[in-house]
Amino acid sequence: MTRILAIDTSTAWCSVALSLGDQIPLLRHELVSAGASQLVLPWVESLLQQANLKLSDLDAIAVGIGPGAFTGVRLGVAAVQGLAISCDLPVLPVSSLDAIAAQLIKENAFKQANPKTFSIAIDARMEEIYWAKYDSPTEIHGLAKRIGDIHLSKPEELDLEGIDFLAGSAINAFGDRLFANTKIPLTINALDAAIHLTAIGILDCAQNQWKEGCQINVRSLEPLYVRDKVALTTQERLEAFK
Repeated sequence: MTRILAIDTSTAWCSVALSLGDQIPLLRHELVSAGASQLVLPWVESLLQQANLKLSDLDAIAVGIGPGAFTGVRLGVAAVQGLAISCDLPVLPVSSLDAIAAQLIKENAFKQANPKTFSIAIDARMEEIYWAKYDSPTEIHGLAKRIGDIHLSKPEELDLEGIDFLAGSAINAFGDRLFANTKIPLTINALDAAIHLTAIGILDCAQNQWKEGCQINVRSLEPLYVRDKVALTTQERLEAFK
């Protein structure tokens, strides 16, 4: 039985999940804003106690490495570094957009739409979005396959060519701006604005990585920073409101 702990603090949600083989994963997931630093380790301890396990009983630890909130991503990575080093456990780094895609393909609305290709787009703040394209899984229990890299762009620069379904927080954040370069906008049945990242999505991707032998040494763990710049200058803020 593979036992993987999954942690994500890259958004305003603190999320911790624990897989126990074929059993339903244990999950603690709450909107906490800036309080994740005080909660993530106690939640890990609580889930391990609930499963009657010690940290050393785990096979690996998975973590959301971003892109996401700069401080949140660093918090999650740092927490996993400490946990993994303490018990010499391998780690499984998971992109936040890949994890959302893993969750999306299990949603009923997505299954009914049956898209061949879809996109995840999330609010990156600073009037930008993170986005990526995916091919839907061809196997019943398979994962979506990302097409190319994760992008950072203005909402109007989202590439929806060939996309049958769009999901993520960017829909509510930017609305019609996402469809500026689309001749035929997607219908309401091909949109999911409510889905957000949880540790279950991290866990789904991590379990697939584990099967493929993609775990890494914790000393190689790094955040995924698609954006190098995390703040606007005063002049840039003024120009944004012109």
